[in-house]
Amino acid sequence: MTTKPGQIFEIVRKSLEAGQAVEIEGLGRFRATAEGYRFDPEAQPTVFVAYAVEDLSIVRRLCEALRAAGCSPWLDKDRLMPGQNWTQSIDGAIADADAFVACFSPRSVTKRGQFQSELRHALDCAQKRPLDDVFLLPARLERCSVPGRIAEQWQYVDLFPDWERGVRRLVRSIRRAARGRIRARFRPG
Repeated sequence: MTTKPGQIFEIVRKSLEAGQAVEIEGLGRFRATAEGYRFDPEAQPTVFVAYAVEDLSIVRRLCEALRAAGCSPWLDKDRLMPGQNWTQSIDGAIADADAFVACFSPRSVTKRGQFQSELRHALDCAQKRPLDDVFLLPARLERCSVPGRIAEQWQYVDLFPDWERGVRRLVRSIRRAARGRIRARFRPG
């Protein structure tokens, strides 16, 4: 079933008139107030986290650190729901994210499959953004080589040997990326 923009507007309007808040993931929350309607943009930067499944435990630790710093990490193991078209959901989450964190390790660099696919999609998304925007954030989980195509254009952060310092640097870049996306979302024209 295809929903047209006018139908979406009507659903939102009816929900607000019924006193219900309407949250649109990645955008924010609409709610009724005494003065009319209010929109609260999503305050937490959204971060897509790409990784090799063998690195899941350390990536979960990274996601917890990002949450503690006020970010909203998107991790497939937590966000995908049963029955969802996972390739479509992942592609949409990458395109909608404020930042894309690529977690590099000896395992992810050499592995074929989903991590490589997500990385390629993120590179495509980065090409569509303004040149000065921060989006792709390579992070080394441990000592490994970063693919040449990435290392030639993007500065990476090491999450070793000083985990806290690496996470702080990553969070600063995520916040910068989110500021750029918020300006772009609400720019007239």
